[in-house]
Amino acid sequence: MFQLKYFPESNPDRMQSKDTVFCEINDSIGIITLHDPPGNVLAIPEFIHPGILSRFISENDIKGLIIKGYGKNFSAGGNLDAIFDASQDPNHLASMMDEGLKLLNLIQDLDIPVIAAINRVCFGGGLEIALACHIRVASDNALLAFPEVNQNLMPGMGGTFRLPFQAGLAGSMQMILGGDTLNAGAAKELGIVDFIAPKDQAFEFALNLMQKMTHDRPLKVIRSIMAALKNASACTPEEAMKAETKLFCSLATDEAERRKKEEA
Repeated sequence: MFQLKYFPESNPDRMQSKDTVFCEINDSIGIITLHDPPGNVLAIPEFIHPGILSRFISENDIKGLIIKGYGKNFSAGGNLDAIFDASQDPNHLASMMDEGLKLLNLIQDLDIPVIAAINRVCFGGGLEIALACHIRVASDNALLAFPEVNQNLMPGMGGTFRLPFQAGLAGSMQMILGGDTLNAGAAKELGIVDFIAPKDQAFEFALNLMQKMTHDRPLKVIRSIMAALKNASACTPEEAMKAETKLFCSLATDEAERRKKEEA
């Protein structure tokens, strides 16, 4: 139902054809581009197959992932016509939405950092993708919204679950029930956006941020730190700190061995 194209860094012809997803690599950083301009509407909720995404990350030793939209916008959300067509078979619709949810859960659970680079429009399903990322960078001309209520709908891929962790209950109610559109500044004040980049420069900002976090960092170190940070919310304090100590000891052993080899 979609095409995935993987373009090595050396390929000068990437972004030439009209596919819905592109995967690229830049200095061990994976870049996923939603490609259906101008709005980068999601043809289906599962915009990339989880198995393909997992293989792309593992087979290329990806240290960090950036998700962005092609052209001016991040994503205007899901294809309502496709959703209403699918609703003729409730089981099919439920399965389709569940596959999208599983994909976003996979993205959130990745053991490498994931940044959403948000230029201009980030609505509905697009915002749900961004909320599944660990960090959100928005250009100062970005607009974020859950407009589903205006179509007598609501977020369907974890939006009502993830948003309150960032915006609180009152902010989430205002945004989802009110259908409010927020600019980047308001979204940052609410806690939805972590960084604001200059106009239309969200990807450049995100790439620089990701390079600072991952450049020259061994993949095991990145994964260990991500695991420890996630344990802080998934485990009891005692379990999280015990796991941190175990991870530290493993890294220290590896580093000591590396230094011995350098001195030999």
